[in-house]
Amino acid sequence: MVLHITPYSSACLHFLDGLSWSLVFPCYWLLDRLLASCVATSLEKRQRSQDPCSFLTLCVLISAPLYLLLVLASLPFALLGFILWAPLQAVRQPYLYTFHRADKHQAEQGQGGAGIGEWRPQGRSFCFCSANVCLLPDSLARFNNLSDTHRRAREVGKRIRNGASRPQIKIYIDSPTNTSISAASFSSLATGFRRTSSLDQRPDQTHTNGPADPETEPLTECPIHPSGGTDCPVHPSAGTQGSPECPVHHDKAEGSPVDCPLHNSSDCPVHTSAEGPDCPVHSPASPDCPMHGDGTHPKPTADCPLHTSGVQISISAPEPDPEEEGDTGNHRSGEQMGADTGSMTASRESLARYHGNDGGVGISSNNTLSHVPRTSIFKRAARKRRHGDETFDHEISAFFPANLDFLALQEVFDHGATTRLRGQLHRYFPYVLSDVGRYGWKGCCSRFKFLNSGLILASRYPILDARYECYPNGRGEDALAAKGALFAKVHVGTSHQEQRVVGYLTCTHLHAIEGDSSVRCEQLDLLLQWGAEFRQSSSQPPEGEKVLEDLVAFDVILGDLNFDNCSSEDKLEQQHALFTQYKDPCRLGPGEDKPWALGTLLDPSGLYDDDVSSPESLQKVMENEEGRKEYLVFPPSKSQCPASSQKGRKIPLKGNGRRIDYILYSDEGLQQDWKLELEEFSFVTQLAGLTDHLSVAMRLAVSTGEEEP
Repeated sequence: MVLHITPYSSACLHFLDGLSWSLVFPCYWLLDRLLASCVATSLEKRQRSQDPCSFLTLCVLISAPLYLLLVLASLPFALLGFILWAPLQAVRQPYLYTFHRADKHQAEQGQGGAGIGEWRPQGRSFCFCSANVCLLPDSLARFNNLSDTHRRAREVGKRIRNGASRPQIKIYIDSPTNTSISAASFSSLATGFRRTSSLDQRPDQTHTNGPADPETEPLTECPIHPSGGTDCPVHPSAGTQGSPECPVHHDKAEGSPVDCPLHNSSDCPVHTSAEGPDCPVHSPASPDCPMHGDGTHPKPTADCPLHTSGVQISISAPEPDPEEEGDTGNHRSGEQMGADTGSMTASRESLARYHGNDGGVGISSNNTLSHVPRTSIFKRAARKRRHGDETFDHEISAFFPANLDFLALQEVFDHGATTRLRGQLHRYFPYVLSDVGRYGWKGCCSRFKFLNSGLILASRYPILDARYECYPNGRGEDALAAKGALFAKVHVGTSHQEQRVVGYLTCTHLHAIEGDSSVRCEQLDLLLQWGAEFRQSSSQPPEGEKVLEDLVAFDVILGDLNFDNCSSEDKLEQQHALFTQYKDPCRLGPGEDKPWALGTLLDPSGLYDDDVSSPESLQKVMENEEGRKEYLVFPPSKSQCPASSQKGRKIPLKGNGRRIDYILYSDEGLQQDWKLELEEFSFVTQLAGLTDHLSVAMRLAVSTGEEEP
């Protein structure tokens, strides 16, 4: 199937569409501004109450009558344009596929798309994310206490890009009980900094139950410098090993010289200067350690804090692409490490920048580990992890996952917001499906669609095929939007037998009106039916051609399903067959979520409170069981009106809020002996202040059952 790269197959139709929209747009924009001036957000109300004679209040009083007059004046042109525009929508393509080729700088930094080379025998891992960003026309977004849709669209794209392109640092600890970053945990650091990406498998854990054999720990795998480094203070060249200036290689070290980089707290290769007392390098000398002992050990021993096998650290630090002209808030000159901390789009983890004379990623020019904030260190136990009996990690994160592969967005309804958001996403995701859905009528009995589906799907892997289907049973105001499902087939690798390895993605947004469970169940039925049809049709080879069958790596559904797993009003959806074919990582069963599962729908009335105004502050509130009750929407009770605000409530609340944003995966239809393993699941707060939903993310490992050659 050919992907649609233009809205219309004919240039003439494209011209007519542009002409008609130019006639409609002035009236549309003025009407949007008129309605927006009548609906104020809580932030604007607060500003007006503090200063009733403020400039903002005067602007509203003057602009509202002016907008009304201009709307009436532009109405005849809008009607003419509408008559021309509406019939064209019947032949408009259901989505727009755009591809952004990476420039030279992005290619050098490993950005601009993930490789689709030979499928590695041990498999790969992929990271998925779903977010409802509420990018409605400004007048409609204000009913959710949000405003300035175009600004928010650009900011949403920047934050997603900053989070996904930040350095990824993981520490794997072979300890079932050690759950804190401390001197004790650092004392078992393993050898090996390695560059990694979301395509890397976790470290081989078959030999992590005990100290590694010293013979198998080559000195070139040094945690201070990349392999091949010649100026490392731990492993200098052979000609300098006996240097009397270094306590590591001196035959009889009696102290820690001030000029040694291993004992100078300001240049410590393991930690920042404020943590000197807890550093294993600066801890009391150990008689068994070649660093602090008598220096007679020719090779690192099992007890050395820098050469044990209990922990493996991996770092990836892709540099962000150059900002567009005028956007200078997120970077500095090449000689400065870090980003502008004043930028609202800069995340703490993306502030660490790495440079080195050898071009190594994650290593500074003096061969010491760059200063990285503690929040950028993610720790996982090798076998029994920090979450007890769970087989995967879960967390509330202030940042989008590093090395994000696939992104599904909902409620991107505004055309201008779509353009701005797509431009930002293309700086990280080369392949984007946007402007999904249809407008106008489809058939004589259908309702007119003023808004499209609002879906966007972004990928770092090439998209082979796509299909959009509109739900035919929308009711009320939901029927004015072309809500539906977007299906995509992506190419993630090629096997040794020249078979394509592919994955299937589904992005959807279900009916939103409360109490319409039957409508959502019908849509879920259609979702399963359309998905099966798409996988079958896209797997068939072109007529007359003989090609090898595709190997399926994953099948994932992402989106806003508008029901949660704990509300009594949503019992029909909770028992749907969808959950027998697809797995929900946060679900124990119908009506019961796992204790750590978190609601994703925020109370709109509290979006501008100082306690939740930034990603970090919202993360802290969500981590507090009592604090989150102030800012999450909970299922309505008999003593509370569903439409009322929940802030300051007195009624008891059960559960952790309404979780209506989902990522589901299926292991049916995979190749024989292939397995899926969930590695991470996170609730993301990085879009704090920009939308009324939390984002959800998941990292999924695909194992083929083969051994690495």
